Amino acid sequence: MSAQRLIVIGAGMASGRMIEHLVEEAPGRYDITLINAEPRGNYNRIMLSPVLAGDKTYEEIVTHDDAFYACHHVTCKFGTKVDAIDTTAKTVTTDAGETLPYDKLVFGTGSNPFMIPLPGHDLDGVIAYRDLEDTQAMMDLGAGQSAVVIGGGLLGLEAAAGMAARGVDVTVVHIMGHLMERQLDEAAGYLLKKALEAKGITVLTGANSKEILGENGRARALLLDDGTELPCDLLCMAVGIRPNVALAQAAGLAVGRGIHVDDQMMTSVADVYAVGECVEHDGALFGLVAPLYDQAKVLAKTLLGEEAAFKQKSLSTKLKVTGCDLFSAGDFAEGEGREDIVFRDPSRGVYKRLVIEADRLIGAVMYGDTADSNWFFGLIQSGEDISEMRETLIFGPAYQGGAAADPLSAVAALPPEAEICGCNGICKGTIVDAINAGATDLGAVKATTKASASCGTCTGLVEQLLQVTLGDEFQMPTAQPICGCCDLTHEDVRRLIKSQELKSQEAVWQELGWKTRNGCHVCRPAVNFYLLADWPLEYRDDPQSRFVNERKHANIQKDGTFSVVPRMWGGITNAAELRAIADAADKYKVPTVKVTGGQRIDLLGVKGEDLPHIWADLNKAGLVSGHAYSKGLRTVKTCVGTDHCRFGTQDSTGLGIKLEQILWGSWTPHKVKLGISGCPRNCAEATCKDVGVICVDSGYQIGVAGAAGMDVKETERLVDVATDAEAIEWTTAFVQLYRENAKYLDRPYKWVAKVGLDWVKDRLDDAGERARLVEAFELSQSIYRKDPWAEHAAQAERYQPLADLTLEAAE
Repeated sequence: MSAQRLIVIGAGMASGRMIEHLVEEAPGRYDITLINAEPRGNYNRIMLSPVLAGDKTYEEIVTHDDAFYACHHVTCKFGTKVDAIDTTAKTVTTDAGETLPYDKLVFGTGSNPFMIPLPGHDLDGVIAYRDLEDTQAMMDLGAGQSAVVIGGGLLGLEAAAGMAARGVDVTVVHIMGHLMERQLDEAAGYLLKKALEAKGITVLTGANSKEILGENGRARALLLDDGTELPCDLLCMAVGIRPNVALAQAAGLAVGRGIHVDDQMMTSVADVYAVGECVEHDGALFGLVAPLYDQAKVLAKTLLGEEAAFKQKSLSTKLKVTGCDLFSAGDFAEGEGREDIVFRDPSRGVYKRLVIEADRLIGAVMYGDTADSNWFFGLIQSGEDISEMRETLIFGPAYQGGAAADPLSAVAALPPEAEICGCNGICKGTIVDAINAGATDLGAVKATTKASASCGTCTGLVEQLLQVTLGDEFQMPTAQPICGCCDLTHEDVRRLIKSQELKSQEAVWQELGWKTRNGCHVCRPAVNFYLLADWPLEYRDDPQSRFVNERKHANIQKDGTFSVVPRMWGGITNAAELRAIADAADKYKVPTVKVTGGQRIDLLGVKGEDLPHIWADLNKAGLVSGHAYSKGLRTVKTCVGTDHCRFGTQDSTGLGIKLEQILWGSWTPHKVKLGISGCPRNCAEATCKDVGVICVDSGYQIGVAGAAGMDVKETERLVDVATDAEAIEWTTAFVQLYRENAKYLDRPYKWVAKVGLDWVKDRLDDAGERARLVEAFELSQSIYRKDPWAEHAAQAERYQPLADLTLEAAE
């Protein structure tokens, strides 16, 4: 079958993407002729601003060069305008007098910049900001010259920023009360104005232009209606665009504000289609690139006889204006029945506002920190009920049941349909599929999916997806080795210890190419933990590879004395234990006895040589080490539950005691604290622990990855179970999963942030995997569930000083 003749009018981004799809999916199906009024082919208009700012050249933003057109046999007529179209005869006539026949015709005529009809708008030196010629006119200005930009939207601000970067004295005039009013609310607009003024750009809001003043046929100043004159060597109008419909209207196509198209991008005339900014679909116009690329894909399929339909989607706007991160999505106008949640951090210039209606997130505006924007946009699109996370919603996914503060886990928690690249409409699932198919670096992902290939705003997200998907096979540029002794990261070392079955420190030093003889104070504790966690039976713990507190089994204080904290199972004690503690405090002259936040008693100021003796005395009363010094289980805080509390729903104290007796003595990457609350009133503060259990009428709600130290973070819901046996199984399995996979000195909340809660859930949802983890934990505990105090109390002489250096020689 001979190729059909396809004429495309306009070499914009949408028509270029449509041609791309056609030649990729059905090369030779169409004999394509591309006509463009500009003397050039397809380039990325989004990137004109970096060209203006000097960050890129025109050649770098060309999407289809001469070689592309030649390779795919596209006939190019650039610098050529179409004068007439005869849809009956199916011909196109150009301004060169050439008449071209077609089988299919595509309008990609884009839009025209709107020029305010002010007196003087036709003077030389008055331009729009639409194409390369406009950009070049602004680039020709330099230091000592001035420019006025009318319009405080995205395009106007990019023009202003680009010229300011070249030393031009720029004034932005905006008729509305704040900048970018379609994307930002007043507060965010204020912050943006402040940031622009800090860069030397004068911003006038609420200012109405009256006339462009000229001299010798060229613009010299803008006159405002209050009489203010703003001198300028160049005046740029960036006040919006209008679909270019004149040619379509003259050809008899149905037009409104744009060229009317149906879901298949077909116009009112057979075999004539339209795509891009020139179209009107179901009453909507389109200016963002994401829907334009969706249209291009649909039109390509339509031209190939495949079923496809263009559907309008909710859109978000994530931008960077002069280095300021902005995000907006949904409807953030004020209205009856709507609530605002607002977060401000003046010191960092961060502003976030969420609009809630009927327990649904309907709008969001962010300035300064947009890291969580994809997550919020997902909530807007899904219409998910947010009532349960209402109190913490503004803080983002770090405080909910999915992602965490670490950006990797935020990306890991996104669903496959979440949009990553807004310019090209590329979702997470598409990128992950490409990575799994062999696109293992940023360049390959760009080439196969076009994600990050346009404005580049999503580059960080794409890199995070690479790391989430490939794991150890992909290292972010900032990845650091464990220390200076080697070139391997913590993750590398963990993986190699397992895969190469390295069961001693010497094996690690040798087989992994350590640069030092015996490691250092940074890597030795980490390697010691990795070995004992992976090989509990084969590897023997090395006390010399531990911190001083762990070697001494007590926390050293600033005066050289130590604290002693006996374990109180679930925070429960009795009179005999309290008497033993009081007697020990008297006997060893303990200066301070302190009740801790973990429901224990701390004896502070114990001399080093007294440690084994006080331990022996406490042992006689049945008290064991509380491991208050260890990277291991610290405390299990409980409330009184059903024993005494009239609100208690379950035996929280009993569950806490069981868990503590199972977990105590275990070594973990960092300290681990638990909380068990007998009802949702949460008296044990379970929702900020490494593992927190809330008892409810139906059973137990288990949360993980909380924090209440230098970082404060609410737990993320892991699972709901019906019995205390299940609660114990899930908790033990989680702790073992953490032991097997986390980086040394990463608290559980940091580890979960890196791997993603979904990954943790996937592992623990498997009953067989849970059983394996519990069994592995018990195997390790067969070695380490013991009281170090009892062992060391029998070796009291080891704790005696070799000499008293305060004595004089005669003494």
